[in-house]
Amino acid sequence: MTKEHIEELLKGIKYPGYSRDIVSFGLVKEVACNHGAVSVAIELTGGNDEIAATIKHEVETLLRQTDGVDHVHVQVKLPAASGRPQGSTSGQKNPFENQQAVAGIQRIVAVASGKGGVGKSTVSVNLACALHHLGVRVGLLDCDIYGPSIPLMMGVHDRPAITPEQKMVPLENHGVKLMSMGFLLSDDQPVIWRGPMIMKTIQQFFSSVDWGELDMLLVDLPPGTGDAQLSLCQTVPLDGGVVVTTPQQASLGIVRKGIAMFQKVNVPILGMVENMSYYTTPQGERIELFGNGGGRAECDEKGIPFLGEVPLFTEIREGGDTGQPVAAVQSQSPAGKAFMDIASILRNQWLPES
Repeated sequence: MTKEHIEELLKGIKYPGYSRDIVSFGLVKEVACNHGAVSVAIELTGGNDEIAATIKHEVETLLRQTDGVDHVHVQVKLPAASGRPQGSTSGQKNPFENQQAVAGIQRIVAVASGKGGVGKSTVSVNLACALHHLGVRVGLLDCDIYGPSIPLMMGVHDRPAITPEQKMVPLENHGVKLMSMGFLLSDDQPVIWRGPMIMKTIQQFFSSVDWGELDMLLVDLPPGTGDAQLSLCQTVPLDGGVVVTTPQQASLGIVRKGIAMFQKVNVPILGMVENMSYYTTPQGERIELFGNGGGRAECDEKGIPFLGEVPLFTEIREGGDTGQPVAAVQSQSPAGKAFMDIASILRNQWLPES
């Protein structure tokens, strides 16, 4: 029995009301084991006495049923303001305590980048289409409020229908359910909003959209670490984040901020995709326009998974311009296979192949 074994077991304990476990939420602060005695310290960032008691009971029950464990000590600590009578003013409000899981959606995964121009939306679109090919019920939410590009890349320009319950029905193409600010605007109409409007819109993309049953919802975030990113993290519990970069240091230097953002809000980083890794000439020569191996080296340094390289293919650009993503229409081509391989890694993190 080792500390690592105990931590792996604790990943089976879900936070009450959420699909994420207490380890990925960053709540397990200390694990110790010695000669059959196991001690676990858990610190909650919100909640109440009932939630704390539920987690404590589930952890104790799990560990006592584990071979090799004879004695169990579990401590669950609430923040100072939790459990106080309503109206108490001591302590600071946790900005993430109002997260609400979305009925019918099993996993929510954000796709982010530190800077613009690295092909994050291209990766999001093609990953969604590749996941559909793998049998995953998938949706794609465009959270780039100021510059939505998903309508163009997915070849959809209609407006959503409205249900009798006054919810928007996602549009669909290539087997992927879609929602974007671009579906709600006239051509070339700019969005000139401050932060509160951004937050309200992102909240409505979850509360006022009839997503139905999905295995995974990919969320295409705008570049940076601003209002949209924070609003998303405060609105729903994210099951993970995928970071997109290019090989050169200018991109990697900023993508570290995106990694730090996910870490600060306890969102597990599922891995990094290196886009525009290289170009192969018709003669077969490999040309590395933006450097070599930067994404893989960064993952090794940060201890996060490297999901794969996406080379420069003309077909990828053409597919995005025409609404025919390469992963949807040429999934077995070299360009399409680059996304299929990455999608397989993501899928198998939760749905291992039999």
